[in-house]
Amino acid sequence: MVKCYLTRVKKVFLIIIIIAMTIPGYSQDLPAFDKINTSAGIVEMHFIGHGSLMFKVNSFVIYFDPVRSSGSYDNFPKADLILVTHEHSDHLDVKLIDDLKKQGTMLLCNEISASKVPWAKAMKAGDMQEINNINIEAVAAYNIVNERAPGQPFHPKGAGLGYILTVRNKRFYIAGDTENTPEMKALRNINVAFLPMNLPYTMTPEMVADAARAFKPEILYPYHFGDTNTDEIIKLLKDTNITVRIRNLK
Repeated sequence: MVKCYLTRVKKVFLIIIIIAMTIPGYSQDLPAFDKINTSAGIVEMHFIGHGSLMFKVNSFVIYFDPVRSSGSYDNFPKADLILVTHEHSDHLDVKLIDDLKKQGTMLLCNEISASKVPWAKAMKAGDMQEINNINIEAVAAYNIVNERAPGQPFHPKGAGLGYILTVRNKRFYIAGDTENTPEMKALRNINVAFLPMNLPYTMTPEMVADAARAFKPEILYPYHFGDTNTDEIIKLLKDTNITVRIRNLK
């Protein structure tokens, strides 16, 4: 009798699992995500990998630098908005952008990326757009110190961008490939910041800490960090009120 009961229980659980796996949006392969509460609703931040992120503002889907080399997109929804920081291959994937596009999808990006995607809208540092009640501001992203050759920075000033998204009462800063520039350090009222942390292309943990101490985000996610030891940034900011969150964004 007990054996029959346990068999029925196992069957019920199996049916529940099968049903769950058929629900749209369910996937064992989706990366972890965090939630931020705003006065406009919940923002889900999905960590695809490297410099690639997906935000859901209620049902509005936003991709940042979507590239297949960062992770699988097979179980993700189509895009309402795509933001591309610059044209390097680990940030711009034209084929994937085409796959994520649907009727009404908008793409905002730097000027060089816009030249590669005919339907894109180019932005420059300081430009602003409002889409679906979300304010999007382009911020300069560039190297000051790190160069591929003398006089040739990995990311020259005037080429790449970062973005600040204001969702009602919360501000999210996705920095792109950059160092701790004066423009970054002058930012204010940032609730969540994604800052790149890998040499030789972007910042050391010390550079990230310098920037974070200047503009004081409430939550800091190091991203695009490669083999950098993320324990360092935790140590460098342990005496601040900044919450450092390490996610799978190597």
